[in-house]
Amino acid sequence: MTRIDISYGGQRYSVGNRTVEELHREIQEGARTGQHWLAVNDGEGSASPAYLFITPGVPIAVIPVPEPHDPPSEGNGTPFPESEPEGFSPLWNGPTIHPGRSPRL
Repeated sequence: MTRIDISYGGQRYSVGNRTVEELHREIQEGARTGQHWLAVNDGEGSASPAYLFITPGVPIAVIPVPEPHDPPSEGNGTPFPESEPEGFSPLWNGPTIHPGRSPRL
């Protein structure tokens, strides 16, 4: 796989010559530290560099683009390893509408 598409802020960007695992790791580490600028490509053909600001809670989608010679997926494979990946659960530290109310369970 030589290209990975990224959906961020309703726009589509791409990253080349990286693995999905490398990109996942960079995004997770960037969010874990609180902020990170992810270098991506904007546009097609003669793409120009762009930088996405990664922080906890910001929605971002990583979309692997298969090479033309890759075998088609039958839908029974799993895109992620079976083992539990090392990750984090983002905590919301932003404002709340009702600060005195306990959260519903």
